[in-house]
Amino acid sequence: MSNNGEARDPALVQSVDRAVSVLELLARNGEAGITEIAAELGVHKSSASRLVYTLQARELVEQDGERGPFRIGLGMLRFAGAVSGQLDYVRVGGPVCSALADRLGETVNIAILDSDVALNVSQARGSSAVAAQNWIGQRTPLHATSSGKVLLAAASPAEQERLLSGDLESCAPRTITDPVKLRSVLRRTAEDGFATCMEELEAGLHAVAVPVFGSRGDVVAAISAAGPAYRLSQKRMPEIVEELRVASRDLSVRMGHPVP
Repeated sequence: MSNNGEARDPALVQSVDRAVSVLELLARNGEAGITEIAAELGVHKSSASRLVYTLQARELVEQDGERGPFRIGLGMLRFAGAVSGQLDYVRVGGPVCSALADRLGETVNIAILDSDVALNVSQARGSSAVAAQNWIGQRTPLHATSSGKVLLAAASPAEQERLLSGDLESCAPRTITDPVKLRSVLRRTAEDGFATCMEELEAGLHAVAVPVFGSRGDVVAAISAAGPAYRLSQKRMPEIVEELRVASRDLSVRMGHPVP
């Protein structure tokens, strides 16, 4: 009864906490029966059975036969695959971000679509970067960031409608919150192959992003450069877009997705 004897945070949801404990037990021991699981949780066997069979219904655990022990199910691969992809961008994207940040002198980020936000998974700051903010792990609104617009522009029409159906938050005075205007921006983003963000997330901050392509030519991420408006001017954008495209191709190749 290793886990249940410890003090519990009152904010924890008991059933979720117990489900995680079951998965941890199976990951640690390889397999376990209901009696062992019940003892681990400190609950009656009937309670352990209901919990385990719920996990089994979601393919997170599986059983050998009708009376055999339980083990981790193949459904866990869905989560492992998602995390693996993010870790790949951290591992592989780091050097790409650093090299580009050195060339541009600005902050470079890689972001992926995470439900209805852009999740920043890698970052490097150039020598001229003035902001010390760490964006890694930060979730930023799709409509108010250059990376978010790139990811939105690549989404299917149905997915775009879903993502734009709610109220669009105004993050700064220049944030685009009109869905009609935003759809026009997304069409232009898809045509041009890049998106800009001119003081739409923060006053005084400009950014530009391009897509990163996967093996099937699909957009799997966005790579962006951000900096102060006085330095990342409209005049400088074409130069930065070209640098970003070179870095995007490099990242695709490193991820095993060469782009023609």
